Amino acid sequence: MRSSLALLLSIAAPWAAPWPAAAAERPVALVACAPGYPGTTAEAQPSMDAFAAALSRAAGWPAGRVTAAYHETEQGGLARLATPDAALALVPLPFLLQHGERLKLSPRLQVQSKGAELTEVWSLVARRGQVGSPAALDGFTVVSLAGYSPAFVRSALGSWGRIPEGARVVHSGQVLSALRKAAGGEKVALLLDGAQAAALPTLPFAADLETVARSAPLPAAFVCTVGNRLAAARWKALEKAFLALPSIPEGAAAMEGLRFARFAPVDAAALAAARRAFAGTPR
Repeated sequence: MRSSLALLLSIAAPWAAPWPAAAAERPVALVACAPGYPGTTAEAQPSMDAFAAALSRAAGWPAGRVTAAYHETEQGGLARLATPDAALALVPLPFLLQHGERLKLSPRLQVQSKGAELTEVWSLVARRGQVGSPAALDGFTVVSLAGYSPAFVRSALGSWGRIPEGARVVHSGQVLSALRKAAGGEKVALLLDGAQAAALPTLPFAADLETVARSAPLPAAFVCTVGNRLAAARWKALEKAFLALPSIPEGAAAMEGLRFARFAPVDAAALAAARRAFAGTPR
């Protein structure tokens, strides 16, 4: 019996040690997905490569240990996040609420874009005088960059009220034509992000539009781990790297290429409030 056990141990020993080392050396794939935002996977790749290289170096890892890719479509991002090597996700709040449970996304850091805040205020815009309450939106088309998550669009405005089920929610990042329709009196409203709302006064037909309601400040975007694909020790190294990037010349340059300002701890209370509102809205 003893000799059999010794034989088994001698066979197992060469295979036992390399597994942890191999896991620690496996590349970490970061998948950024922002449906409807400008740019394509191919156009963003040089900037994503620079960001991945800076993150690897800031973590004290060899070149190539982190890879990164951007997907501008919801389906493209979902397909990439379904692959086993996708261990990190960088996604906006509506994507997290819509897909986070199924993909097992755990928010670890918030993302602040350059010229913006850690939070985003969403604005409901319609023809002046046309929408006085949520009920008035019945029969409307509501266009939004976040339209791939209808429950987010319906729940985002908090105390103003939920957009009714009788309104059709449409996903689009190209909102100019929808704004023209709204200004012309068609039954169209828009839920705009902060940058889009800030540009409204520059439109020649801006006087025909009004901001009907605004959301509370909501978390803008997150870095998430995906399921259990990343060991705790590896995330700890990456967390320090993310937080340190703005103070490292290579990191600052890489973040500039992606228009990132900084990463910060998650505002757990704000995220919990957004999740409660989302959970209470029919999907």
